[in-house]
Amino acid sequence: MVSERSLAVLRAIVQDYVASREPVGSKSIVERHAFGVSAATIRNDMALLEEEELIAAPHTSSGRIPTDKGYRVFVDQLTDVRPLSGAQRQAIETFLGESSDLDELLARTVRLIAQLTNQLAVVQYPSFGSARVRHVELIALAPERVLCILITDSGQVEQRLAELEEPVDEQTLGDLRVRLNEIAGGRAMADAADALSGEIDNVDPRHAAVLHTLAATLAEQARAQRQDRLVVAGAANLVRTEQDFAGSILGVIEAIEEQVVLLKLFGEMATDEHAVTVRIGRENASFGLGETSVVSSAFAIPGRDISRLGIVGPTRMDYSHSMAAVRAVARYLSRTLGEN
Repeated sequence: MVSERSLAVLRAIVQDYVASREPVGSKSIVERHAFGVSAATIRNDMALLEEEELIAAPHTSSGRIPTDKGYRVFVDQLTDVRPLSGAQRQAIETFLGESSDLDELLARTVRLIAQLTNQLAVVQYPSFGSARVRHVELIALAPERVLCILITDSGQVEQRLAELEEPVDEQTLGDLRVRLNEIAGGRAMADAADALSGEIDNVDPRHAAVLHTLAATLAEQARAQRQDRLVVAGAANLVRTEQDFAGSILGVIEAIEEQVVLLKLFGEMATDEHAVTVRIGRENASFGLGETSVVSSAFAIPGRDISRLGIVGPTRMDYSHSMAAVRAVARYLSRTLGEN
């Protein structure tokens, strides 16, 4: 068992090591922190922490650094995540409030998180997995060109141009519009995509080719909205922390570029009482990110699946500030997207 004072010593070691990147010794702890005990007593506490594998000696010096297990205990012992300053919160609202649409909002979000935390930032694009088709609209732009518009129950509007092999008149287009809405209307996006790609029965043979072309176009729209994808920013931040990794960061970068890896990792991260989740070092080993920590939080858009945003960086990071920044931005996103 680790005493309360030993846990306080662990917190001091984590904080000092994160700030300086230098191994922390008992003398510096006594000088920088008001424990009211001798350096010898602190050394005894450090010996207990080392026995519990919470700290380790990187080389023969007397200093110690936190282990993955030590960081985990530190994060779990955080009784409060210090909030962002008023200026930082105002910067979030100002910077993100200038966005004109969802794409720009997420692009700004990921840049902002990277700036606030000095880490690589990631935002999961909201998925239409739980949205339903409200209406399909067809607009003739030319006899052989039709604009296909897909409207969901969450208010999202997606459009795509269909090039037809034969001209279509307004009467035929109206009949096709009715038929497509019969097929897709009210269905979940996944079901709509399957239905639109399947066989379409009871169609006038003269219109079958046109209908299949339009159905395929709409199915492509639906599937495109179901695909999980990520927006990433701040890769330069990761490169600047290269010395915090034992080997090359190339493997880390490759794992991040494989977006499916991060998407799967995000899918396994449950939100804790701080509305934020932290996975540290070896907890990420199966994803090729064993030397990194991932801090994430969830945000939601009505009619869409829960999405996540977060940061990826070395285990030597300012967890309290990173958790606060990720949580604050996620809350702002949820509030803004819910209102709009």
